[in-house]
Amino acid sequence: MASDYSFDCVSDVDLNLVSEVIAVAIKEIQNRFDLKAANATIELVVKDKKMIIRAIDEFKVEQVYDVLLTRMAKRGLPIKNLTKSKPEAALGQTSRIDVTIQSGIPTDKAKLMQAAIKENKLKVNAQIQDGQLRVTSKSKDELQSTMNVLKAGKFDLDLQFKNFR
Repeated sequence: MASDYSFDCVSDVDLNLVSEVIAVAIKEIQNRFDLKAANATIELVVKDKKMIIRAIDEFKVEQVYDVLLTRMAKRGLPIKNLTKSKPEAALGQTSRIDVTIQSGIPTDKAKLMQAAIKENKLKVNAQIQDGQLRVTSKSKDELQSTMNVLKAGKFDLDLQFKNFR
């Protein structure tokens, strides 16, 4: 039997699922009467982990963004991990919004998570490792308590717990 138990706290977004959601949202936009003449597009830039939404004006861009959020919520994708920029004027009399997809836990938020664990005086060791938080303990009950603390925290991220050993 292992002497130490651990789990990884991560915040991941499946980009393949995001791509599927974008395809469904574009179909809906093309079929909606109020958005047919909007010339709306949604582009996924996988390398930069962002989406670019374009339409004929700011109002239509916001409507397309709302359709996208609705579709993402229905598929169970974390909406907390999206950061939207302000609508800006683009070339050709159009507007656009850049939406960045947060994947991984930033160091500053991981430090806040560590502080929350220490504040609750849990007997665990939390280490920041390349966009995730590894939590180890000798007790499985302490790890369960740590999960509950992290779930209840306000970190503006959708957290998943993996590799529970």
